[in-house]
Amino acid sequence: MNDVSKAANAPAIAAKNKLSSQFLRKGVTVAILSGMCYGLYSAFITLGMSNGVWIDWYGANTAALSAFVITYMLGALGSAINDTISAIWCMGIAAAKGKLVDFFRTLNTKPGKVMIMAALVGGPISSTAYVVALQMAGSIVIPITALCPAIGAILARILFKQKLNARMLLGIAICFAASFMIGSTSLGGDAPEGLMLGILIAFIAAFGWGLEGCVAGYGTSMIDYEISITIRQTTSGLSNLIILLPLFGIMSGGGIGTAFTLVGAAVTSSSAMIWFVVSGFFAVFAYSLWYKGNSMCGAALGMACNGAYSFWGPFFMWLILGVVVGQDGWALPPIAWAAAIVMAIGILVISMNPLDLFRKKEEPEYEAA
Repeated sequence: MNDVSKAANAPAIAAKNKLSSQFLRKGVTVAILSGMCYGLYSAFITLGMSNGVWIDWYGANTAALSAFVITYMLGALGSAINDTISAIWCMGIAAAKGKLVDFFRTLNTKPGKVMIMAALVGGPISSTAYVVALQMAGSIVIPITALCPAIGAILARILFKQKLNARMLLGIAICFAASFMIGSTSLGGDAPEGLMLGILIAFIAAFGWGLEGCVAGYGTSMIDYEISITIRQTTSGLSNLIILLPLFGIMSGGGIGTAFTLVGAAVTSSSAMIWFVVSGFFAVFAYSLWYKGNSMCGAALGMACNGAYSFWGPFFMWLILGVVVGQDGWALPPIAWAAAIVMAIGILVISMNPLDLFRKKEEPEYEAA
């Protein structure tokens, strides 16, 4: 009787397995697209910060600004403008889908407050460190920031007592080996000035995003992914503009007025702002597709697919800035390309057993039979 029941249910089981497999593949595709959008966001924000008034700030007229302002405050300004525009994109998308009321309602909930705290870590700290590192060392820092899944796994073990098995430890070791491969490029005599400091600042971004991932994991499991990204980008943009930039202005010795002056000059520089509008757009999907991909194929596999931005970032910066725009200095040494691929492999090993990819493919055929 049991065999008869199994035989009768075989078509339903096969159909269910087929749907699950298709859903998983779609989730993987979405997560991969999120990594590609992250690479595009990185390229266009860098393009924005190399046009208009930014040319004067970073170019021949740098004597008008202090070294502190050029190194750190301009990076914070670029991050603030990008995240604020990204928040406007998020608001517009939420309004178009009738979710704007849900956004304001969610702000007062516990998951919403958790997302705000996560955004305060990932926005003012990590995003600014990322932009500063990009300006100092170029696209070579992107695979370094891709250490965030490895750092997140370590922090989850420390903060939430989550287990680290042998496979995850191997993946973490692979990721850090890749980061040392990248770091080795700063040891030669022909390494550009500021490269090593840029790489070290990139580690700050990786740590902050790893911590953000741990904290936001709770919030995103209970909030619509489009609401989550709207909270994240709005918090990040406003905190950068209202808190971090004025603080940097005071630290630079110019006072809060320096922040307002720089913001005013930046937002009225149309030749640069057009690229910030584009970078803010891709930033929306870099994060929101990551959240969606995680919900569809699981956080582990989604993290691995998104973490491939360690390759997509340098690729799109080389393609857009180096090939299309014709800027010099975006070609990466072969060891950096190799390290980016090794980093992606390490992230995959942390997130899942790579053999499961083949097992999942075979599983529906076995059960359908």
